[in-house]
Parts: sequence; structure tokens; C-alpha cells
Amino acid sequence: MEFSVFAGSSNPSLAKSIAERLAIPLGLRALTRFPDTELRVELKTTVRGRDVYLIQPTGPPVDEHLMDLLLMADACRRAGAAKITAVIPYFGYARQERRVSGRESVGARLVADLIAASGIERVVAVDLHTAALEAVFSIPLEHLSAVPLLAEALRPHLSPKAVVVAPDLGAVKLARRYARILDLPMAIVHKTRISAEQVEAGGVVGDVQGRSPVIVDDMISTGGTIEAAHQALVAAGCAGDALVASTHGLFTGPALERLTALGIRALFTTDSLAMRATPLAIHPVGIAPMLAEAIKRLHEGRSLSDLLARE
Repeated sequence: MEFSVFAGSSNPSLAKSIAERLAIPLGLRALTRFPDTELRVELKTTVRGRDVYLIQPTGPPVDEHLMDLLLMADACRRAGAAKITAVIPYFGYARQERRVSGRESVGARLVADLIAASGIERVVAVDLHTAALEAVFSIPLEHLSAVPLLAEALRPHLSPKAVVVAPDLGAVKLARRYARILDLPMAIVHKTRISAEQVEAGGVVGDVQGRSPVIVDDMISTGGTIEAAHQALVAAGCAGDALVASTHGLFTGPALERLTALGIRALFTTDSLAMRATPLAIHPVGIAPMLAEAIKRLHEGRSLSDLLARE
């Protein structure tokens, strides 16, 4: 069975890099929008009998990119694709995997159901906000990790007294993976979320006095978590030359202003989302080789074990 790769509108440059790694052309498709903003997707390349991979991170604007993915999948299903896999490096709605107050939606489950209903039979994601998301999918979810790639990119920039820092309790397992790869000690900042854009950091657990922090997280949205953690670390006696690493750089709202004001030494993030010019010293880490390898192995029915996220 032959296979095809199509790019969504969210990050076409990443899809192009993946296709080049696989030595195949990107599938052609047309995306049009009616005057009322309704989307329409039409395939321009045959997919009948093919194993199809749709590359579409669902980053901002999340709803628009999600709908693009669903329409692409439906078009492939109706055009006779044998198998459809969605490669979603950044998965929007990942933070809505459970109810907190008891009267809100569980967005992650709803989106997972929509993805399955569109004809997609498997999802490939990278460093999800929580591994528990696998439980909301009725179809197979391959959860890859860019942590080894980011850790190796960080290594040449580490100071002799570096410490890996989890900016909140949710990032502890992630920070542990960085610390294990880099053979560094670890610290944890206790965080309280006040609103969607504001957080408050409490105490720091771990020896950070005089050390250079490496703050790690799965995503940076408004930058509030990184800002609060940095302030708590400085108050606890950390050196000011912080490094920051995050798989997904959304940089929404005041994020860039906040991070620039902190004076961090460098920020490392992958190209899971389309990169844009910033005043920050951003070190981009490409994930196209990893995703291309995953697609190749899935198409050939081979194991992904060494690419998967591990606790």
C-alpha cells in the first residue's frame, strides 16, 4: 500500500519538511472560505487505497485549525483512503481533560470524539499536556516526546551548576525526564492559578541557591507560569541566567513581553507550531525528522517504542 502526506493550514512548513524527509511530494488540496467564514476542503491528489497522514497541529486559532483537520479527514474518507492518521504535534483542548467545578465541558473528550467521527483511525501527538488524554480517545493514540531532542539542544548551554525546574506540579514528570537525560538535580515551584493569564508562585522545593535554573514545561501560552516560577526562583536565591525549554511555543497575549522582561538567557522550543519572529533568543528544535520516522514506521508496521513519551 502506498502512502500520502497532506498539510493542513496550521504549519505547512513542518509538513513540507516531513514530506522531504520521506522523499515524497505533499498531497495537493484546496482550502477555500465562503463569505460567512465557512471552510471547504477539496483534495487535488488521489488517496484511493492509500495510507494517508494529515499534518495539522491545532494551535491558535484552535477551532479553525481543528475544523480544517476534520474536513481534510472527511474528504480523505469519502475519496476512498484505506487508512487515515492525524499527526497533531500540538493538541488543542488538551487542558480540558476533566471537570474541575463540575459544570463545565470536557473539551478534550469532545474533540477526541469528533476526530474519530471524521474517519481518522489513529492520532500521533507530541508531549501532550497530560498523558491521561490517551483515556479519552476511542482510537489509538501514539504519544511521542521531543524531550530528548530539547535536552540535547540545551546541553551545550548548561552552566556547571544548572538545576532543572518544574514550574508547577503538573510539570514534575516532564522535569524528571529532562533531569535524567541531562544528569542534573531537580527542583519544583508550587503554583496557584488565579486566572487564565495570571498565576502566583509559592515556595520552591529543592536546592536552588546559587544555581542556574533550566525551567521546563510542555507549553508556553501567556508566559505567566514561567514568569511566576522565575520570580520565585530568584527570590529563593537562584542565579539570574535562566534557560527555558518548552515543546510548544504558543506565545499568546502578553507572553513575549513577559519573557523578554525576565532577561532569560535563551529559550528552546520546537517547531510543532509555526514559528514567528520574536525579540527573544529562541533556539528552534526541529521535530520533522522524528515525525517522519514515526510515519515511516507506522506505515511499515514497525515499533515506535523508542520515540514514545516515557514517565
